[in-house]
Amino acid sequence: MSEGRLPTEVWLTAGLRRCSNEGIPATVVRRGEKQSGTVVLKLNQRDAGCRILTQGRDLDGKLTWFTALDGALVEEADADAYLERTASRDPDVWIVEIEHRDGWHPFEEGLF
Repeated sequence: MSEGRLPTEVWLTAGLRRCSNEGIPATVVRRGEKQSGTVVLKLNQRDAGCRILTQGRDLDGKLTWFTALDGALVEEADADAYLERTASRDPDVWIVEIEHRDGWHPFEEGLF
């Protein structure tokens, strides 16, 4: 773990607690490496479909989120197939599903 970076499990737990406090369903679908595993979010926007976000770092090293599947809302089965492929390639990945009609998630608001 690099200096100044929280372990993945710690900041992920904080975000999930925030979802719980606000009554937003959130589930860890797959547990990854506790210290530095990458996180992939499945934002389930119910009838609108699902959007997939993948954790990464920008050119300055700041944590950010990149859209997968061209940023499109896709059917849940397509999102799940993408997540299965991701998990098969990266055994350390965390997969988290959040259900929110507008696609909100707590991880873009400075938790880490």
